[in-house]
Amino acid sequence: MQPFMFPSIVFNRSCVRWLILLLSGMVLFACNDKPASQSGHRPQMSTRVETGRVRQAPLETEQTLLGALQAERHVRIFNQESGRIISLPFYPGDKVKKGSLLIQIDDSLLQSELDKAEATLAQTRLDLQRIKSLMPRKLASEEELTRARTALELARAEKAMLETRLSYTLIRAPFDGVISERNFEPGDVAPLHSLILSMYAPEKLKIELSVSELVVGQLNRGDDVQVRIDALGSQTWPGQIQRIYPNINARTHKGRIEVHLQQSIDGARPGQLCRVKLKIATRPRLVMPFAALRHDNQGQYVFRVDAENRASLTRIRTGLLSGEQIEVLEGLHVGDRVVTRGFQGLRDGKSITLVD
Repeated sequence: MQPFMFPSIVFNRSCVRWLILLLSGMVLFACNDKPASQSGHRPQMSTRVETGRVRQAPLETEQTLLGALQAERHVRIFNQESGRIISLPFYPGDKVKKGSLLIQIDDSLLQSELDKAEATLAQTRLDLQRIKSLMPRKLASEEELTRARTALELARAEKAMLETRLSYTLIRAPFDGVISERNFEPGDVAPLHSLILSMYAPEKLKIELSVSELVVGQLNRGDDVQVRIDALGSQTWPGQIQRIYPNINARTHKGRIEVHLQQSIDGARPGQLCRVKLKIATRPRLVMPFAALRHDNQGQYVFRVDAENRASLTRIRTGLLSGEQIEVLEGLHVGDRVVTRGFQGLRDGKSITLVD
């Protein structure tokens, strides 16, 4: 049996030897075959991007600003004569007509003083007539005549003053309106110059708005706007810019404008929140696609395409936004090309391929 087994053993050892040699060669080949990325011979892959141009173009922007309705005509009614209030018939929310009696103050003391002044005036008239009758007979002097005339003028002035003060005890509505505030009740004694009532004209409403200094210079008195009042739904009403204040707030860099509604609106009241849409046509400005704008913790930037088709991270400062275009204030020039799509993996200096 041994001669038969020996060749088999020899054959198996030979196979193992060849297998070891084969595996060693494969390992050496694998070690010599380095990846292109490790050997540094593989070229850098470019990023496919879409771009847009920086250009000069006029902007027509729409801005919606928040404001609150205010009464165009609003009056606070103070008493010009102190005294006890004997009539105060209207309450907040009541509608009043022009000339309606709003407040009546007790005038009994003033009426007595007026009666006294009228009696004094009558007496000075008689004294003047008597002295005039004595003058032809030289029974009265020119000095007495002058004193009598002066006394008459003083009596007339006293009477006129008391009549004016007496008129202050009756306060009437200066226009058709609605009572908005009431601070006293009948029987109260109102000190001089107390705020007793307030009223406003509901058919004339306005809105005061704060507007960016970049915009206020492009607005003009008489420009039309659209006004929506939140409490009254989605309907809009026409308005018009009636006043543009000259000063700019140095802290907020905003100006102030006044918009007047062009019609009376049922249900509109002072204090209601409203939204005013302004259409602003501006002079030609340097603009770029808004999609190109990026932000980080240092501010705004874009990827500008340089002469070698590489992405150049460029810091910029922007201004007005109009639809898909935004104004460029600093950092770019007319004709520059900026990346608008394809930002995934894009970085400063990376090669890019432009896609139409």
